Amino acid sequence: MKKSSAMHFLGGAFGILGGLALVGAWVAGESGTVLGFSQQHLYSDAIVLTLIGISALVCALIYLKQEGN
Repeated sequence: MKKSSAMHFLGGAFGILGGLALVGAWVAGESGTVLGFSQQHLYSDAIVLTLIGISALVCALIYLKQEGN
């Protein structure tokens, strides 16, 4: 498997997890929890997971450019 394909897959997976964390934060509400995590914790998780997903997709573009040469 090429590195660009693996990073593309990881970027998508982390993006989906970030989206699920965001939905969980909305469901939790101000004083509630989802799966034992507070709303603020889930918002933080969503931010971090989304940033990891974006960085993985940027890496996929870099690897794709390197594999083309």
